[in-house]
Amino acid sequence: MNNDYMPRSIDAVLEEALESSGAVLIEGAKWCGKTRTAKEKSVSTLLMQDPDKSASYIKMADTKPSLLLKGECPRLLDEWQIAPVLWDAVRFAVDERNMAGQFILTGSAVPKDNAAQHTGTGRISRLLMRPMSLYESGESNGSVSLDDLFKGIEQIESLSSLTIEELAFAIVRGGWPASIGASEKISIRKATDYVEAVINLDVSRVDGIEKSPARVRAVMRSLARNISTMAKISTIHRDTTADDNSVSEKTISSYINVLKRIFVVEDLPAWNPAMRSKTALRTSPKRYFVDPSIATAVLRATPQSILKDFNTFGFLFESLCIRDLRIYSQRLDGEVYHYRDKSNLEADAVIHLHDGRWAAIEVKLGSKEIDEAAQNLLRLKEKIHLGRMESPSFLAVITGTEYAYQRKDGVFIIPIGCLKY
Repeated sequence: MNNDYMPRSIDAVLEEALESSGAVLIEGAKWCGKTRTAKEKSVSTLLMQDPDKSASYIKMADTKPSLLLKGECPRLLDEWQIAPVLWDAVRFAVDERNMAGQFILTGSAVPKDNAAQHTGTGRISRLLMRPMSLYESGESNGSVSLDDLFKGIEQIESLSSLTIEELAFAIVRGGWPASIGASEKISIRKATDYVEAVINLDVSRVDGIEKSPARVRAVMRSLARNISTMAKISTIHRDTTADDNSVSEKTISSYINVLKRIFVVEDLPAWNPAMRSKTALRTSPKRYFVDPSIATAVLRATPQSILKDFNTFGFLFESLCIRDLRIYSQRLDGEVYHYRDKSNLEADAVIHLHDGRWAAIEVKLGSKEIDEAAQNLLRLKEKIHLGRMESPSFLAVITGTEYAYQRKDGVFIIPIGCLKY
């Protein structure tokens, strides 16, 4: 491929998946770079959205889908959900050939229920791709590695060059590959165009059911105002409908589910650890978009406007950090959760690796709340039942400040501008 490709964290994950599975499905939001990344690993390509060929491809899929699979492998089937029968065709071909690394499928929407007859379990590996992290875009220097922290490194000394103004810009611009390196005006325009496409086109195309753009916009604005919180559907409903009693909570919930199906909304699930006592845990997810720029775009916020509202800035900064932690954790074969109990003791992020190791993290934009955040993490550690769970690999506060270091109590302070997988 061309040498202008910006390496992605998911590259190594994709390569490993191709070595172990007959096919790999890369899902994720539009514009996050799925096709470009897949092309790096593929030898032949089928672009289902090609306007000159799409109609004939769909007809071919209806009559003999196996013809669309012909080509050197790995073969990329881009936006496969346009012809859902391709899923079963790929599954069958993988069984027949009995070889790894045959196909890469990409999709920016989950197809209708029952669109495919088989799950693909054991044949098709699934990967979720997100927009770019600050390390992938070159804004984090990567001097502090999550992998090293999980392996037990005890000392970190580093410096982030990212200013508060640059963090505000990174939030509003987002991690969209096409926006990296663009001016503030152009990057804001791109994020706005993305949101308008979601509101006016994508939410209706995903299931063929027409939806009110005004209502979709209202739901997205409410989600943006409640970003990084555990806002319930009832809260979103009240915020969205105001004086309109004709819209039910079920309808609002269905709109949010559609936004999840096109990978615009990605809530953060609650963590359920083994506790020393019968601590009542809150199980509601926290509200996030897949990228913080979606929130700022739907609210028509700019870097300058969020710099004037540090409360909102803090919630948006947390969203940025959660996006990056999800990307880095995926590289380490882990997932991200949040923790809060009925006493309101919380951790903004808990990274749980599939081998059982875990770490608790708080996110604070400035330095004033670092002490309190560190104490919260230490109290959480004391609540964990170590007879049934491992001790945390590390505790950390991720900040928008300059210096990376370890406190005397063992808690790491890590600027987001120093972090990588």
